[in-house]
Amino acid sequence: MKEWLVFLSEHAVILIEGMALLVVLFAAVEAFFQAVRLLVLRAEGLDGHDVWLRFARLLVGGLTFQLAADIIETAISTTWESLGRIAIIAVIRTFLNFFLEKDVGRSDNRARATKVAQ
Repeated sequence: MKEWLVFLSEHAVILIEGMALLVVLFAAVEAFFQAVRLLVLRAEGLDGHDVWLRFARLLVGGLTFQLAADIIETAISTTWESLGRIAIIAVIRTFLNFFLEKDVGRSDNRARATKVAQ
């Protein structure tokens, strides 16, 4: 039974990290093309802040998937060294996630205040 749980956990970690990779890759490609569009075409109705805000939101999503994979991976870690590595990575991702979410929240509040003032 334990072997099956380890097997499933290992594959779940790979799958979830793959999903996180797809989210981050999509976010980066989309932000790149939006930024180029903004710079080259001076697209109406689009500003750099909107591009950054969407990119940040998608990065938060990707980091959340990576944290989920880290949590599963801790359950199947067999050595203190691997557990320590996972813990350090999880702490870094948690801090990144925290500060990105904080930035996005501040940005949302400013956008709401601007809309109310108009």
